[in-house]
Amino acid sequence: LGNFARREAARLLTERQWRRQYIVTKMGEDWIFLVLLGLTMALVSWSMDYASAKSLQAYKWMHGELKGNVPLQYLAWVTYPMILVMFASLFCHLVSPQAIGSGIPELKTILRGVVLKEYLTFKAFIAKVIGLTAGLGSGMPVGKEGPFVHIASICAAVLSRFMSIFSGVYENPYGYTDILTVGCAVGVGCCFGTPLGGVLFSIEVTSTYFAVRNYWRGYFAATFSAFIFRVLSVWNKDAVTITALFKTNFRMDFPFDLQELPAFAVIGISCGFLGAFFVYLNRQVVLFMRRPTALTRFLTKHRLIYPGAVTLIIATFTFPPGFGQFMAGELMPRECINSLFDNFTWTKISAPSAPPSLGRSSAWLHPHVSVFVILLLFFIMKFWMSAVSTTMPIPSGAFMPVFILGAAFGRLVGEIMATLFPNGILFDGIVYPILPGGYAVIGAAAMTGAVTHTVSTAVICFELTGQISHILPMMVAVILANMVAQGLQPSLYDSIIQVKKLPYLPELALGHISKYNIFVEDIMVRKVKFLSSQSTFRELNHLLETTTLKTIPLVDSKESMILLGSIERTELQALFDWWLSPERRVFERAQSSPGQGSKVSWESFAFVDEEGGEEGVDKVLLCAQTAPVQEECNGPIPSPKPEEGHLLIICMTVQTDYSSIFYFTSIFLQEATTPPLTDTMTPEEIKAWEEAELDKPINMEHTRIDPSPFQLVERTSLHKTHTLFSLLGLSHAYVTSIGKLVGVVALKELQKAIEGSTRSGVRLRPPLASFRDASRKTKKHQPPSSTPSSPTRDRDLWGEGGKKDGELVESQEDAREKASSSRGAPGCDTTPSSPSSMKSTGGSSATGEGADGATQETACPSTSSPTSGSPPGSIASPTSPVLTLSSLQDERESEESDEPI
Repeated sequence: LGNFARREAARLLTERQWRRQYIVTKMGEDWIFLVLLGLTMALVSWSMDYASAKSLQAYKWMHGELKGNVPLQYLAWVTYPMILVMFASLFCHLVSPQAIGSGIPELKTILRGVVLKEYLTFKAFIAKVIGLTAGLGSGMPVGKEGPFVHIASICAAVLSRFMSIFSGVYENPYGYTDILTVGCAVGVGCCFGTPLGGVLFSIEVTSTYFAVRNYWRGYFAATFSAFIFRVLSVWNKDAVTITALFKTNFRMDFPFDLQELPAFAVIGISCGFLGAFFVYLNRQVVLFMRRPTALTRFLTKHRLIYPGAVTLIIATFTFPPGFGQFMAGELMPRECINSLFDNFTWTKISAPSAPPSLGRSSAWLHPHVSVFVILLLFFIMKFWMSAVSTTMPIPSGAFMPVFILGAAFGRLVGEIMATLFPNGILFDGIVYPILPGGYAVIGAAAMTGAVTHTVSTAVICFELTGQISHILPMMVAVILANMVAQGLQPSLYDSIIQVKKLPYLPELALGHISKYNIFVEDIMVRKVKFLSSQSTFRELNHLLETTTLKTIPLVDSKESMILLGSIERTELQALFDWWLSPERRVFERAQSSPGQGSKVSWESFAFVDEEGGEEGVDKVLLCAQTAPVQEECNGPIPSPKPEEGHLLIICMTVQTDYSSIFYFTSIFLQEATTPPLTDTMTPEEIKAWEEAELDKPINMEHTRIDPSPFQLVERTSLHKTHTLFSLLGLSHAYVTSIGKLVGVVALKELQKAIEGSTRSGVRLRPPLASFRDASRKTKKHQPPSSTPSSPTRDRDLWGEGGKKDGELVESQEDAREKASSSRGAPGCDTTPSSPSSMKSTGGSSATGEGADGATQETACPSTSSPTSGSPPGSIASPTSPVLTLSSLQDERESEESDEPI
């Protein structure tokens, strides 16, 4: 009976563990994550729309209740949005300043491999949701789409950290990028209830290369989210059934005539110019606010004045009894869209005899002013209002304001066409009237496509209106608008990237042979900070204090420079803090005292893997065996008791499944027999102990090392390097020659390289803008020859690109003088231990002049200079300035100085 009970208990335990593991595994699958993401974002989107709609309803009720008292009406009309906008600005500033703005430019940067702190945290989520709800409820011309993409990405990032409990796939950094891509698609999909256009728009806006494996994930999550979003509207009785957000009723049998295509093309070309001017105006406003003047310093110190002043001016112009009556100022954003898309021809309707079915569209009719004047005033006023309001320090997007601008412009053209052809267009004996609402839809798609440089806005318009009757003219207008806008200005998101100086990788121009003639060796940073396997803790301390690198390369030795891997800065900082920690000092003191030699060394349990498991136990036992060997190099230690040595030998030889038993047994025995330790050392003794510990070599077995950091060879072309960085989302790559570390390339170096290889500077440009190059050619630069390149000629070409912006090129004599003068630089040991080390010291201490004429600082040979293993002839080149900026440095350092990596 006893044996049967034991077998039955073991079987039940095994089944229970299997069932638990099965449930946990199923909970970690993709579709569970996507359903949770879609459901969460649908609830958030509907809640924000509901709250903002109630706020706007209260806003208009307040204005209507005060009818007859114009001063009180004006006070209420101006005060209400000012309070909401200033609250949103203050809340975001206090909770998370990263929530300000659109969020799409930062996501583009993050998806390219750059780490931006605090942009994907729960605090930013709260600040973005509350601030955006207040901004939308104020009635100001701010959009929801851009910030909601950021909100969905934050939700995806936070949810992935929760899902990592069930599956370790979500901890993979490459899987993290896929999760953010899905979040972007969900953000657009549930913002307007447009899953198809949302996925396509998110791909166009955020990705240069898109992994097709994420296609079904994006569509699954976006469709589920959009479905729940529209079902909630039906449940709240906002809609009878699941329909389009801005439903139209255009005729399907003959929506337009071929004779109208020239008018649609004019809309597309005009929207291209207007979209480029919108981006230019928005950038000029931001640059003016960033210019160091007395006004901007005052506004920066008093943060609420600028959003309050902008809101006051906009609300004053839109006040309905005042100037707002000539620009339909009483209409809120969604009311504007619904009225601009209606089927009525306003030029055929007079204001006194407006039919009741006209609804809110009657705001566009004035008894004394023409419809054309009202539409033109609305477009002009909303144009600068939208460009300025998107610069306020609140969560705000530009998609919906630009969408309304395009709809107004298209409606204006449609009303003009209806006036020119009052009876319609004759076709096959039948007269078909003009549909101004169709022109408004085409204008909205063309304007948003011109500002964002996307074509998928046409698909979004199809889903928003519920009809695809104008699919052909809409695609023609969107493509023409894109061609014009891309030839004049970058997209709005790329413009913000330029203004904020985010480390974003620009696109390479098409048709330039120079990008194939520039190699990594011409642009890499040669003075690399590194650690070797013989480095001491003093060198590590110097490296941590003088640099802000996220990862530090590890080489075999300073002579061989063989790259072994890279180590995260956090790992090295934790190792250094533990090495000089008071707990370790007290334990070392107690261990070296008489009668304490039988204790297990501190290293035997200091580094325990937080995740547990077999690897952590193996590492602990390995450290326990190797720690006394390290101590022997610095002084004798008491020999372990035979029982302890025998125990360690057994622990290293038995199976891994049983090693944890011995480990936890040793911990338990130690805790049971060791009395509490106290620190009795004086400050002088502590100082001496720390100095002695700093001179000890680092045991790299105590750190997590990435054995395969991304590497390039010296002759990798700029085009191939750009493709690899874009495709893999790299932030930096090490350059090796036969396994030896010779340099590093980061996003800053690539950006400078593109600036040198293209004749018009850094350009964030999609492929359709290739014809822009012809208009910007200058006589100063001749096109490079297509003959086979040589290293000398390539450096000449690279030097030419550097001279373009007034950059100085060193002569051979200047380089030698600087190399000789820098050997005595402070902080560097110039006493060689051997002829080979003297040779490496001379090469490593040479100071080269950067691309902007700034002199690089001299690196100490103890922790830098991969040129110690390279020929001395590679110190400097008369026509090859070395770029020294790197995105691995701190942002302030990379902007204000040219300190080498």
